[in-house]
Amino acid sequence: MRNDEWNDNSIRVDLVRSWQEEQIVGLYRAAGWWKEGMDARRINDLIRGSFLFAVAIDISTGRAVGMGRVISDGIADAYIQDLVVQGDKRGWGVGTMILTKLLEECKFRKITWIGLIAEPGKEEFYRSLGFSPMFGHVPMLFREEAKGC
Repeated sequence: MRNDEWNDNSIRVDLVRSWQEEQIVGLYRAAGWWKEGMDARRINDLIRGSFLFAVAIDISTGRAVGMGRVISDGIADAYIQDLVVQGDKRGWGVGTMILTKLLEECKFRKITWIGLIAEPGKEEFYRSLGFSPMFGHVPMLFREEAKGC
């Protein structure tokens, strides 16, 4: 199916508590986020440990073609993580569908502080869905080897 033939009846987004591990690992690999040595058998632990986990499903095959998740305390703050769409489905609106589902569920639960760290070049995608830069804040990452202890 070409991009111009896509319609919203061919993909659906579900919130899930588990999914087929190899499909989720494939999405992490497609994004370049899977590290060798990670245990694929723990994918469902990751899904259950997330506040929300959304899977975009190709209706014709039943396979996951995208995913995204929310890390949250369930009360005040939430962070969007791991939003990825399979390469051949990019540009179809799948990422928008996933993010919209996650945002709607957060807002339904009265969570209004929703943050994320965007990859360079993706700012306009997130801006179009209501996100804006957090001026005066710097995203940081803990690295054991850098702590100097």
